[in-house]
Amino acid sequence: MGVRAGAFLALGPQPSLGRRCSMPGRFYDEWTIGDRLAHQPHRTVTETDNLLISTLTHNPQPLHLDAEYAAASEFGRILVNGTFTFALMVGLSVGDTTLGTLVANLGYDKVRMPKPVFVGDTLRAETEVIALKDSRSRPDAGIVTFEHRLLNQRDELVCVCERTALMQRRPG
Repeated sequence: MGVRAGAFLALGPQPSLGRRCSMPGRFYDEWTIGDRLAHQPHRTVTETDNLLISTLTHNPQPLHLDAEYAAASEFGRILVNGTFTFALMVGLSVGDTTLGTLVANLGYDKVRMPKPVFVGDTLRAETEVIALKDSRSRPDAGIVTFEHRLLNQRDELVCVCERTALMQRRPG
């Protein structure tokens, strides 16, 4: 399923919005429900990516590390570690959503990985704002719920989640 032309805001260099510093993330009061973003850059997954995340997280799963074992599986080749897939999806979104405006990530919910990711897949992230809520305890902040989606080069959804973030309001 492809992205319709004009369906997402493709972000690049942005003019200053009167922020204390030039950060691309948006403040809470700059979001509206239904805002949709197509993030850059796209990223091709490498064998090194998969090996490093598996090693760093002490994950010895042979589906991620053993080519012979993985070849005998239903997938026929090494699967990319799901923690890498998830982290890449969130990481690709940060520059356009929360960079410099985040107070704290409050949670990640409904994480799903409906299709496998393989070395050599090129992935791209999209985000939609699905909820906004004023903070009762922090008048200088609000809560934004993002739905992040990660798609491969065949436009197949490979990862999706909801991220709830406590965001600064615009100063002044």
